[in-house]
Amino acid sequence: MPDPSTPLDSVQLGAYFALMDVAGLLRHAVEQQLRDDGDLSYVQFQLLARLTLDSPGGSERMTDLADGVVYSRSGLTYQAGLLEKAGLVVRAPSVADERSVTVTVTDAGRSRIAQVLPGHVEVLREQLFAALSDAGAATLGDLLTPVRDHMRAAPPRSAGPRRRR
Repeated sequence: MPDPSTPLDSVQLGAYFALMDVAGLLRHAVEQQLRDDGDLSYVQFQLLARLTLDSPGGSERMTDLADGVVYSRSGLTYQAGLLEKAGLVVRAPSVADERSVTVTVTDAGRSRIAQVLPGHVEVLREQLFAALSDAGAATLGDLLTPVRDHMRAAPPRSAGPRRRR
């Protein structure tokens, strides 16, 4: 394991700043598109997309959603409440564990995802993939996947104790 007191070298520092710049610029463009096309925040889009595209039956436990989108439990509860008020999801006690809450996407939520996806894809193509060849996009995926997997290998945030203030 590297010595944590050793500073990053110029290559590592350059890669870090490039990644942060790309992530920040891309997120800004995506957030603007989601607001314009669907009146959704980025987190709300993530929740609806996970429920619509990744979850069997369109349902997940709140804790699993919070871990998946890397968002605080309280923040996710607030965002899910806004989505529920808009009729895009419903929340109910979990059948498997009544201490848990399950969120399920509604038909209106599926429709909202279908409404914003074309513009979302367009932003991704223009902002991220236009600068890359197909081989470059594959290389980017090859580089980022093990980093993501390494970072996700830590226990989920919901497994840890809540921090007291």
